[in-house]
Formats: sequence, structure tokens, C-alpha cells
Amino acid sequence: MKKLLSIVLAAVLVLGIAGCVQAEELNGIAKGFAGEVTVVVTVENGKITAVTAKGDNETSGIGSRALEELPALIVEAGSADVDVIAGATVTSNAIKAAVNNALDPVAYPYVVEEKKPAEAITAEAADAFIGLGVASMGRLGPGADDREVQVYSFNQVVAGVVFDADGRILMSKFDQIEVATPNYDGATMPHLSGFPGQKGYNNDADHDAKIDSIVEPTDESFLAEVASWQTKRERGEDYVMGTGYWAQQMDRFESLFAGKTVEEVKEWFAAYCSDRNGRPLKAGSSNEQDAAKYDALSDDEKAMLADVTAGATMSLNDGHGNLLAALEKAYANRVPLKIESAAAMGLGVDNMGRIGPGADDQGVQVYSFNDVYAFVLFNADGSIAASVVDQLEVATPNYDGATMPHFSGFPGQGGYNYDSDHDAKVDAILDNDNDAFLAEVESWQTKRERGEGYVMGTGYWAQQMDRFQQLFAGKSVAEINEWFATYCSDRNGRPLKAGSSNEQDAAKYDALSDEAKTMLADVTAGATMSLNDGHGNLLAALEKADANKVEIELTIGK
Repeated sequence: MKKLLSIVLAAVLVLGIAGCVQAEELNGIAKGFAGEVTVVVTVENGKITAVTAKGDNETSGIGSRALEELPALIVEAGSADVDVIAGATVTSNAIKAAVNNALDPVAYPYVVEEKKPAEAITAEAADAFIGLGVASMGRLGPGADDREVQVYSFNQVVAGVVFDADGRILMSKFDQIEVATPNYDGATMPHLSGFPGQKGYNNDADHDAKIDSIVEPTDESFLAEVASWQTKRERGEDYVMGTGYWAQQMDRFESLFAGKTVEEVKEWFAAYCSDRNGRPLKAGSSNEQDAAKYDALSDDEKAMLADVTAGATMSLNDGHGNLLAALEKAYANRVPLKIESAAAMGLGVDNMGRIGPGADDQGVQVYSFNDVYAFVLFNADGSIAASVVDQLEVATPNYDGATMPHFSGFPGQGGYNYDSDHDAKVDAILDNDNDAFLAEVESWQTKRERGEGYVMGTGYWAQQMDRFQQLFAGKSVAEINEWFATYCSDRNGRPLKAGSSNEQDAAKYDALSDEAKTMLADVTAGATMSLNDGHGNLLAALEKADANKVEIELTIGK
């Protein structure tokens, strides 16, 4: 009996093992938008039963959507032959390639690309100047949604430029923020739905050119929207154009500008770009006006244009933004560079929304958003050689500050309380029409442009920022962050001062050495504002400039 039972158990065990389907986990890898994307593919009996994807460097809210959503589609389809996630084409294709690599690494090998370092931008000058320019423009468009509701947008072009003594451009770096109403169907377009309390706006959530809902702005959604804004360089390969993507085209134009004065760049634009849309002329245009202008050029000029348009076809001045105006402002704002050399340059932009400052006399909340721009030249050791920082603060029109730029919301949103004479009393409701919207955005001035009209406790904003820029010189961005943590208030981010009535600030100040207190007295004689508070995060803009830096070889005075 025992022998029979043993035989039966053995048979059951053998049959169980034979009938058991063992799952196999396969690992795959592919190049994503900003790094490697890896997957783990679970296969049972030849069938894909699970996929997980990881890409730590993929863009949050864009590439991360593909990482979250695409694996389930691949499992459902049983293969990587699925549609990409709208707006996350690069990351989606990377996930599909990684799955194929996991399933058949011989047929779909992962080849590590040897990235050639970008050639350094070189320039020499007896004297040099640094300038930062910002040009803002509103736009009626692009287009309208499927319910015929107008799309509105505004564009801020930022130009950081180094000039020689004759005004010739030695090197430059451009970027741009384009923000649209949420009914625009572009997947990577930054959005603003208006201010809390205003009428909501049509929303195309899945970017399929069909409206899904109405977005009613809340305090939380307003802050999140502004914090999520990305510049065109940050949108990277997801900002695809007819030729390459935006950052590549802008790099080509920057190389074109080198050696020219601002006036010569404008003359080039007038001579070699369409009078209709501002794009560089090309052979074979179907437009008679463009074709006639192109045909009148010499063979040498046509060859030059062919070289330019192989890498850059977008306009330097159209509804998307006025790059020429930003360049002009950078030249107008230039100041002498008191350094001998620089090994890298970077341009950083940081955005922050704010509930405030305050409320009006009718209890209606003021809202604002702040954009900080930092153009930085770095030494070979990563420390800052020179920098220019500026900021745009835009508030609802019920704020009583006389020089504060205003935005009343988009046309059709019901307007906003308006303090026209800045006496802290609301006079009217400002309800934007198309003309008022365009005029408002065009009138925006940065804090440097507001000049002596932006008075602070110590001098005015530009003076305080100049003092901080002196402080930054010779420090790395990490060291500036350490300085901020050590010598600024943990409450409001302002540099510590003797005699504070706040116990927390007083205790932090008293714990410092006499030498540190002397240094702080020197700083606060000229700069008392915060480097990071509700008005804007200057440190974050510096960090982004550091992250975005490109190699240069700038020599001055030799």
C-alpha cells in the first residue's frame, strides 16, 4: 500500500511539474529622450503577460505618461506594435524599442551611441559686454478648437548675448516660453487656463483636437500650471518642426548671428526672409511674392540660404515670438564684462505662480506669476565668472502697484477687478477683448526695465540684483545654494541682519562668526531681498543655467 501511494505521489508530482508554465522575465533597454529607458517583459508560454518601464530622466508629465500608459497597451496587443502616447513620441518609441530588445536582442540590439562632444564656441575680443533681453508678445491663436472657441497664447523670448566693443555678437543663447489656453491640442504646449474665479476654458486633455471638458482654475491648478511651464529648449525633441526640433533650429540661427551686429542681423532678416511670414527664403516656393524675392538673389546668396535652411526654417519674427526684439533688448541692456575668460555659458528660466500679493479692497484675491531669467558665464572649474539675472512679475489688474505688469485673463473669461489709478481701490472691471489682450502682453516689462520705478527697502530691484550678481562671482551654483542656506532666513529667504525682531532669524544670526556678520553687513547694505520666495526663485534659474551650459572659449583683453 505504501509502495502504491509513493508511485501515485511521484506521478502527480511529475504531471504537476510538466503542466506548470514557468514565467520568464526579460530585460530590455533603449535610448529615451533624456537617457536610457529600461523595461522588464514577463513572458509566459510565449505570450507577453506583463511589462514595466522605467526612465528616470524622461520629462515629468510628458515622457512619464508614456512610461505609465504604454506598457498596458503592449500587453493587450501582445507586441510592441502599438500607437505612441500623444505628445510623448520619443519616450514611447524608446519603450517599444526596449521591449523588442528584451524579446530579441539579436534582431534589436541596443547600441550605445558615442556622443561627440559639441564643438566649443570660440571668440576673442579686446573688450566684451554681456546683455540679457526679454521680448513678450500676445497671439490670437494658434487657431481655434473644434467648438470654434479661439485659442490664445503669449510668447516670451529670452536672449543672452556677449558682444564685442563694436557691437558684434560674439556668442548668444536664446530660449522661449510659449503659453496657450488649454484648448490648444499641442501635447507639449504649456497652458494657462486663466486665474481662479474667472470663467473656465475649453480643455483638450488628450490632445486629439476635440474638447473634452471645461477647466475651472483653482488656486492649486493655477500654481501647478505655472510650475509646469517648459521653455522650447526644455520641450526638447518633443517640439518637432519641419527641420529637426526647435532647439536645433535656434542653435543654427545662433551660429548665423555670430560676427554680426544687431543691425546686420535685422538687415539679413529683411533681405533673405519672407515678407509674409519671416521665414528664410527657399528655392521652389509656391508663393509668388517669396519666389520673386528669392529669384532676385545672387547664386552666392542662394547657396548661403540653402546652408541656413538645411538647419533652420522658422521665422525670427512672427506670431510665435520676436527673436529680433529680444536680441535688440540684449544689446540695449549690455554692460561691460570685467573678466578675462569664460569656459561655458548657460541660460536658465524658472516659473512660479503666486497667490498674491494680497487682495483688493473688495476682498478679491490678487494672483501673479513670476518668470526668472539667468544668463551665466562659467569658469573652467564650474564657478560663475559673470551673470545677468532679470525677472518678469505679472499680476492681475487689481494689484495697486503702479509699475506692475498686468494680465486680466484671456478674452471671454469675464474680466478682473481693476485698480486703474493704483490707490488701492478698485475702479472697474477690466474685461479683455482681443486688442486689450495683445496690448497688455506687449506692455509687460521686466524688473530691470521697470528701473527706478521698482523701489525696494534698499534702492531698487536692479541695484539689489547687481549686488547679488557680484556675490555670485567666483562661486559655483552649489556654493550659492549653501550660502543661501547658511546666511539667509529660513522663513523668507532674505539675508540675515543684525537686530531682527524675529526670534528664529535672530538666533540664526547670533550663531554666526564675527567675520560672517561683517560679510552679511556688506551684502545687506546693497541687497536685502530674497533669492527664493513667492516673488520668484532666483536660485532655480541659476541651477537651470548651470544644467544647460554649453562649452565656450571666450578670451577678453588679449
